[in-house]
Amino acid sequence: MSEQTTAPAQPRVSAKAMTFTESVIRDMTRLALAHGAVNLAQGFPDFACPPELKEAAKAAIDADVNQYAITWGAAEFRAAVAAKVGRTYPGWSVDPDTEICVTCGSTEAMIATMLALVDPGDEVIMFEPFYENYGPDTILSGARPRLVRLHAPDWSIDPAELRAAFSDRTRAIVLNTPHNPTGKVLRRDELELVAELCQRHDALVFTDEIYEHIHYLGPGGHIPPATVPGLEDRTVTINALSKTYAVTGWRVGWTIAPPAYTSAIRKVHDFLTVGAAAPLQAGGVAAMGLPPAYYDGLAEQYRARRDLLCAALTDTGFTFRQPDGAYYVMCDTRAIDPGGDDVALARRLVTEIGVATVPGSSFFADPADGRHIIRFGFPKKLSTLQAAADRLARLGRPAADG
Repeated sequence: MSEQTTAPAQPRVSAKAMTFTESVIRDMTRLALAHGAVNLAQGFPDFACPPELKEAAKAAIDADVNQYAITWGAAEFRAAVAAKVGRTYPGWSVDPDTEICVTCGSTEAMIATMLALVDPGDEVIMFEPFYENYGPDTILSGARPRLVRLHAPDWSIDPAELRAAFSDRTRAIVLNTPHNPTGKVLRRDELELVAELCQRHDALVFTDEIYEHIHYLGPGGHIPPATVPGLEDRTVTINALSKTYAVTGWRVGWTIAPPAYTSAIRKVHDFLTVGAAAPLQAGGVAAMGLPPAYYDGLAEQYRARRDLLCAALTDTGFTFRQPDGAYYVMCDTRAIDPGGDDVALARRLVTEIGVATVPGSSFFADPADGRHIIRFGFPKKLSTLQAAADRLARLGRPAADG
């Protein structure tokens, strides 16, 4: 009797993983590298971080700070984060021993928070267009995303729509302020509405504030939700070194939350990653000690970058609302791409023009809602942005110009 063989089984992956794709933003970076394009897709700087951070991290390595830190963060770094928060936002007092968990970037901070505080069957409200991680984080936690639209051109919130999204199934709302991808900065009245609804429905706030110092509204322009009456004991504040200090590759972030929530986040974090890199936390201590002038300069430098890119985009024919914060511009493409194929336009920009962007469909649950949109980022040297502007100018030339 001959041996029977069976065909290998079809590879099986989890139902959760089948509900979302890998990052479109990171895919555009890979495409940019392949074509030598100026990368205005992924939000990382191409300039150096403050030298104090590098010196502190190198000194820590030389001093053999190369083993595990305390799982939820080195004591000196947690104390530095708490002190910096208190200096920046008077009246907001953070206990570094019970209210902070240091994580591997804000990305891990968000998924650790969701896994620690959200149960299967819960709903998590988030605004659309959204940063692409929040939906998969919710799904991986077993919960269901509930979307509320930010309305162009000013990315406004319709209070009636937000009220309608809340129910007895609502466990949390995700806020990102300043907002990626639109550049919106939430106003106090909008945060007060969130506070009212969270109190009424006993919901939490998970707030991504990684762009807290990158806004163009002057002193007090960014309002941390945790400082808004009614949200003090309901907010998990998520932040990281990445954007403010130009160290996106360090992957050092943190959560700030009331002790009971922090305890749960610390447990989940322990079994996700054990801990963030010890010598880089020493660099974080140096970052937290930078003077107020650093943050003033940061905002002015980003304003110059924003203005350069926005002028180039206007000249090219894109329309947009100038962002109030973060370092992205969401552009309407109808004048350039009337057919509305954002993915094809983004790929054409990389392969023919030499500038990488992000297709707008990656920021919406229904890709059709983003087909007339692409996102540009400007965390780059002025020379890099000028090079992108020079390339983009080719889009606006008549065909006869070659």
